[in-house]
Amino acid sequence: MELLKITLVFLLLLSCKEDQEKKTIQNQLSEHEIAFVSDRDGNPDIFLIDADGNNVVNLTPHDSLDFSPSWSADGKTLYFYSKREGNPEIFSVPVNGSSPKRLTEHPAADVLPAVSPDGNSIVFMSDRGTGSRNVHLMDADGANVKALTKNEYYEESPSWSPDGKYILFTRQLRDSSDTSHAGNGEIHIMNADGSSTRRLTHKEGYDSGAKFSPDGKKIAFYGSNGNQWDIYIMDVEGGNLQNLTDDTIECYSPDWSPDGKWLVYTAGADGIYNIWKIDTGNGERIQLTNTQGRNVGPVWK
Repeated sequence: MELLKITLVFLLLLSCKEDQEKKTIQNQLSEHEIAFVSDRDGNPDIFLIDADGNNVVNLTPHDSLDFSPSWSADGKTLYFYSKREGNPEIFSVPVNGSSPKRLTEHPAADVLPAVSPDGNSIVFMSDRGTGSRNVHLMDADGANVKALTKNEYYEESPSWSPDGKYILFTRQLRDSSDTSHAGNGEIHIMNADGSSTRRLTHKEGYDSGAKFSPDGKKIAFYGSNGNQWDIYIMDVEGGNLQNLTDDTIECYSPDWSPDGKWLVYTAGADGIYNIWKIDTGNGERIQLTNTQGRNVGPVWK
């Protein structure tokens, strides 16, 4: 009987320890501020990192491609697309480390999800029904999918205005068969229901990855300048264009910090890309990752 009591006490203590360790891991995951994609573990997965570059965690360890993370409004869930079931589909995953959930199921490629500010909707890109890649909208659970654009143009990189009234995206102004950056990609904006589309950029080269600043007064994006990629900032109507990085290496995929002071982005060359952040006021740059291979597509919580 005494041995049984000791065993039960031991198992109870072990269970409490495991529960505490699980809670600690979940708390650590919930504190991360930036999500990004890295192939450091052999294939592209979604990783989490602190804003100072510490505490890197692989959130979606899997032997298939996971790409393009987008934070939920409450910061508890990440949305991304994956080829883990063969076809590119949209998934969600809690940042506490639970298993991903598939949201779309269609023979077409569903990619590049972006969650609305109120958390109720997801805008994404799909070639379903068009033969090209167009902007689509669905509920946060994957229901009620509808096309917001339906044309022959190749489109990409959707994102929301802070008030949820507008959607930014890139439209490549040539035929849909050319999905390279050789075409003239320009930033466009439309109402959240797909109406009143208008073009914002008119510079030479391909422009994409546009994101509103948290106060809704600026737009950051990346664009080619000759053979070079840099981060740009402009007014919401396309004026006052500023090359923020003007670097000798490729810089792309910017995203704003919640206070609007910093932009996190990808920078590199020759197959080695890392995550950096830059102060939009004084241009100070801080490197957050330092690995071989690709660390790309950062998004701030």
